[in-house]
Amino acid sequence: MPFADVGFLKYLSSVVDILLVWYVIYKLMMVIRGTKAVQLLKGIFVILLVRVVSEYLGLRTLSWMMQQAITWGFLAIIIIFQPELRRALEQLGRGRFFSRSSTPDDEDLEKAVNAIVKATDYMAKRRIGALMSIERETGMSDYIETGISLNSNISSELLINIFIPNTPLHDGAVIIQKSNVAAAACYLPLSESPFISKELGTRHRAALGISEVTDSITVVVSEETGGISLTRNGELHRDLNVDAFRELLSSELSVKGKVKQASSARWNWRGKKNG
Repeated sequence: MPFADVGFLKYLSSVVDILLVWYVIYKLMMVIRGTKAVQLLKGIFVILLVRVVSEYLGLRTLSWMMQQAITWGFLAIIIIFQPELRRALEQLGRGRFFSRSSTPDDEDLEKAVNAIVKATDYMAKRRIGALMSIERETGMSDYIETGISLNSNISSELLINIFIPNTPLHDGAVIIQKSNVAAAACYLPLSESPFISKELGTRHRAALGISEVTDSITVVVSEETGGISLTRNGELHRDLNVDAFRELLSSELSVKGKVKQASSARWNWRGKKNG
């Protein structure tokens, strides 16, 4: 084989190697996106930065501490990122790790948003408590398995009937996958944040809890006040009116279709009209 061909093959092999490594890193980032692992990953970068700076400035004690943290860091990563590593291995076993994630089209998303908004408005006016979580990039299969599988097309009538008091499925959360109601009566993790208002109940704590470990959008209707709330990325947006709720939900789900909004007013995320 000519020398030029050998050199070209080595160059091509290096390019393919780099592309595959970057793709694996990208898929891993997609797995941990929207979870607590993102904040932990930022902490690791801070430790590395402090290690470099302390070494440069001659801070021997601090440099030694950071070196110990890095030395034992691999074991710590396995322990801290256990849920995310398990999810990645599960996806690899199912053949989904290297597959393109399918997303519903704009028409399906708009249909889902309209159904959720209509059902939420109906239940809020009648003070029917509800908890609905919408899956995005982070998988929610573990939480779906705790409930009753439905796998039904989404509609406002279905959502309302699920949360009617004293019905078999009204306790727990509804989880929506793409444009389908995947399951009802699901258990969600409660947030342990000490900053949550004492007046908030279990539904709001569950909505915040699931938003801290996934990138899902979760809707809460208060049984006591009829107030509409939405959580995402560990943030709670309370007392939303219908227009503000629709606008925020559509924005978070990237719905490009037409949505009903107030024609002459701008609404912020807390449901109050700006001047």
